[in-house]
Amino acid sequence: MAYQTTLGWSLVSSGIVTLILKVLPYDSLWWGLLLLVVGITVLYLRAG
Repeated sequence: MAYQTTLGWSLVSSGIVTLILKVLPYDSLWWGLLLLVVGITVLYLRAG
């Protein structure tokens, strides 16, 4: 059950991020890398 919730939130958040990347200035590659680092940091902090 938790897996389905996680999958759902993952899909929703990726869709929102895609829309945001279309609007943000600069190259979306840098925003993508920044979001990736932030996401990994959050997961690391929650696990620890």
